[in-house]
Amino acid sequence: MSNRQEAGCKYKYTINKQKDNPCFPFFNIFRVTDPFIIFIAKFAVNEYICMKKSISYLPSTNQRDLHFIVESILQRLKQTEMIILFGSYARNDYVVYDEKYEFGKLQFYVSDYDILVVTSGVSDGGAIRSLSNVEDLYYDRAKDPDRQPPVQFISEDMKKLNKYLNEGRYFYTQIKQEGVVLYDSGKHKLARRRKLSFEEIKQQAQEYFDDKFKTANVFLEMAKFSYTKDNSEYYKNASFQLHQACENLIYAIRLVNTLENPKQHNLTKLLNSVKRYSNEFIKVFPQDTAEEKRLFELIKAAYVNGRYDPDFVVTKEDINALVPKVELLRDITKRICEGKIREYGEK
Repeated sequence: MSNRQEAGCKYKYTINKQKDNPCFPFFNIFRVTDPFIIFIAKFAVNEYICMKKSISYLPSTNQRDLHFIVESILQRLKQTEMIILFGSYARNDYVVYDEKYEFGKLQFYVSDYDILVVTSGVSDGGAIRSLSNVEDLYYDRAKDPDRQPPVQFISEDMKKLNKYLNEGRYFYTQIKQEGVVLYDSGKHKLARRRKLSFEEIKQQAQEYFDDKFKTANVFLEMAKFSYTKDNSEYYKNASFQLHQACENLIYAIRLVNTLENPKQHNLTKLLNSVKRYSNEFIKVFPQDTAEEKRLFELIKAAYVNGRYDPDFVVTKEDINALVPKVELLRDITKRICEGKIREYGEK
């Protein structure tokens, strides 16, 4: 058997989709709300995660795309140890093609192929160059570029990946939980998430807080800058920046308290997810009057409309009213997160 044939055999898919995964039912046994208990429960479940290895649930067109991508990676990046599909195509909640008129023009959406390429013995730059070549080849074969699913690569070294998994880093543990193994060299095993000490939990929580809080402040300052321009387009842009500031502040709270952060942009859902940590959030967006409701709906809609809707109206007075609310959310977030981090240090 040739090396090429041997490599091809290694990424044949043998396990059925998620509902047939023998470990999947364990995710339904916990019915608790305490964040720390949830953290411990998820740690225990993670010890028994069986990664999926089948894409038989996908349409044949998508299967052909992924086979092409895998073969191209193996040909151009010899140090590949694993190729893992994650995101919507791994969860089986992808969008093949959605087309509709919004904001006076035709809009369309196609889900991306999110792919983690795990390597060993190659520099980050070398891996990125090889994957860029694969990306070019993939798009060159597209018959209908508008309908072709975009591909997004993440490259990670095997040792670093296992370090992150061992530490329970949320982004990588989520990939392990939902991902589908498209190729496995068989030389390595993915690490299990170990139980962290409170000092390690404190360290991770501090890192997450520093990152998200800094990002939120950048968005807030950008919004304030746009506010000074005395132009309706800048006000509209400022509303989006304020939304992003709120989003990152809430991400900080979730990460500090649970070390996890499921992706979400809906401000109603985001605020509901953290209200257990403080009763002060009602002061930020009280929605007890028609004007307060309007302001909340405006900043909530700004995530999409602030960027794409030419008829989305935001006034200087709106930004003037919203900035203090975001600043209040920032102050509440700082108190909650710093208090929780201190608590970890006292354990």
